[in-house]
Amino acid sequence: MQKILLYYKFTPIKDPEAIKLWQKVLCDSLGLRGRILVSRHGLNGTVGGDIDALKKYIKETKKFAGFKDIVWKWSDGSRDNFPRMSVKHRRELVGFKNSDDEFDVDEHGVIDGGTHLKPEEVHKLIEQYGDDVVFFDGRNAHEAELGKFKNAVVPNTRTSRDFIAELESDKYDDIKDKKVISYCTGGIRCEVISAMMKKRGFKDVYQIDGGIVKYGEKYGDDGLWEGALRVFDGRKTMTFSDKAKTLAHCHHCQASTSNFENCAEPSCNKLVVLCQTCAEDPERRYCSNDCRVKAGSAA
Repeated sequence: MQKILLYYKFTPIKDPEAIKLWQKVLCDSLGLRGRILVSRHGLNGTVGGDIDALKKYIKETKKFAGFKDIVWKWSDGSRDNFPRMSVKHRRELVGFKNSDDEFDVDEHGVIDGGTHLKPEEVHKLIEQYGDDVVFFDGRNAHEAELGKFKNAVVPNTRTSRDFIAELESDKYDDIKDKKVISYCTGGIRCEVISAMMKKRGFKDVYQIDGGIVKYGEKYGDDGLWEGALRVFDGRKTMTFSDKAKTLAHCHHCQASTSNFENCAEPSCNKLVVLCQTCAEDPERRYCSNDCRVKAGSAA
């Protein structure tokens, strides 16, 4: 039986190149596939393979002192959801464009980031403070089309690099004095976003420990999460139960769907929500008529 393992850890790493080589040899020896990023700020990975191999991977990775308390998140899937095993040394664990200048880390994680909340603590905070609690989506806008927390604020971001400009605008001044719960897929983006928010005047910032994945493990579709979750492997999306709502609508025919594709015009490649019928229609695999015309002209 196979599974997919998601994890990250912010901790100082003196020699990221050495950690990169160690992780590559370890994963290859266990027959795993996936993607791992290493930086001076820590480790971020998604790997798939046999359950026994993944357990051995966890055991070996925890031998590095900074990784011993990683929160591991299990998900349905397999090594076949990844084309290869990729381990890279990058400046940033999350691509916010020079965000590593926005924060620093110590052995406890991101310094002056948001307060971590377990899934059950999210509910307790809302029970106590009601409308003074606001969910803030730390992902890109197209991800929120497929699924989000109820009544969440969704920033107008196409890529992670758009977040700093969003936070520095005046769009969110009305919630800066509220209790803001940031959330993202596995929790890593919110580590950085919550720190950036606090630097820009948000007074009381929280983040869901383990992100949407851990929340979904706890509550499935019986809590405050609605819809499908965008994941970054061959599955593209996942749901937490067969009761999941379908929130998105096809860009062309408005049919309910959780499917998305890249625009078929190569220079665009924008993600667009398309039902399977439209996705299989050569005339509709585009985000706009301009892209369709442009592709036709180049053919």
